[in-house]
Amino acid sequence: MSPSPREIILDIQGNTIAARQWGNPSGVPVLALHGWLDNCASFDAMAPHLLSHNQSLNLVAVDMAGHGQSYHRHRDANYTVWTEIEDVLGMADALGWQRFSVLAHSRGAVIGTIAAATFPERINRLALIDGLVPPPTSDSEAPETLRKGIEQRARYRDRRTKVFASLDVATAARKNGLFKLSDSAARALVERGVRPCEGGYTWSNDPQLLASSLAKLNEAQVMAFLSRATMPIRLALGKEGIQGMIERIRPIAERIPNIEIHEFPGGHHLHMEESAETIARWFLPFLEAKI
Repeated sequence: MSPSPREIILDIQGNTIAARQWGNPSGVPVLALHGWLDNCASFDAMAPHLLSHNQSLNLVAVDMAGHGQSYHRHRDANYTVWTEIEDVLGMADALGWQRFSVLAHSRGAVIGTIAAATFPERINRLALIDGLVPPPTSDSEAPETLRKGIEQRARYRDRRTKVFASLDVATAARKNGLFKLSDSAARALVERGVRPCEGGYTWSNDPQLLASSLAKLNEAQVMAFLSRATMPIRLALGKEGIQGMIERIRPIAERIPNIEIHEFPGGHHLHMEESAETIARWFLPFLEAKI
């Protein structure tokens, strides 16, 4: 197995992004993007299997803005796909990467796809896990989407985060959240995603992440982005993942000739569970650009 990751800090426009770097710093550059309310520990289970043989990859798993140990945006700012893409490019620039590949899960996969479509000259390959593009919305929903987003931003901006008496209590809460997790997967996310406070521990994530988007893409816009992501793409889907995910994503992905799809056992966080090694072995030669 690979040695422990190196903890690194990236500076993007004066903002701090915390990250873990695995493998060979001179290897093939791969930026790993986690899902909503997760953190870079999302890739702890996969990383050793991606790097155990020949150390060919330079894998950097980041805490996205507002998550884990990274910076929180200003109270007047938004956590949107658009600002995340600027951060992704800023991370690559901070690492000195002109071109790189993306390994990403869920919301991170959506961000990776949109980033690759917008700046295809920067991104070589996409290795995606249970995510591809955002669910399209109808034009008629735009006013209500905006209203909901504004109201939720006001609600969550000053929200007090819950306090847990111990890491064990926080782990139990994370394990039984929206997406069920094993003890080990929940513990990994909790240890990276809490901070000490009076009375125990609280989430380090920015509460503003809970607010919905102010604007969403319609179907034509989703397909416009996807059609510009012409690099090789591999998409791993969990057979027991988000209800309706496979039924929603497969028909879209199958219209794009450069996307290869494979279904694996497991739920939405399948890359943190029993399928971690199998998925890593499927992705490794792809990310090494051997195929």
